Amino acid sequence: MSSDRSPRWEYKAVEPPTELTKRESANPEKRLNELGADGWRLVETVSYDGGGTKFLLFERRLED
Repeated sequence: MSSDRSPRWEYKAVEPPTELTKRESANPEKRLNELGADGWRLVETVSYDGGGTKFLLFERRLED
């Protein structure tokens, strides 16, 4: 008998890295690759009303 359970997910919110001035974003490539290696997938960004990214949102499927 097969299980018809829906997949379960977990989420992570990460603040994008910033340069020393805290006003400009640093290149997030290294951090994104680290998260990807751990099974996380970038699915959305949350931005401030006036512009700029506040959070990077990731998800990964929970293993049963």
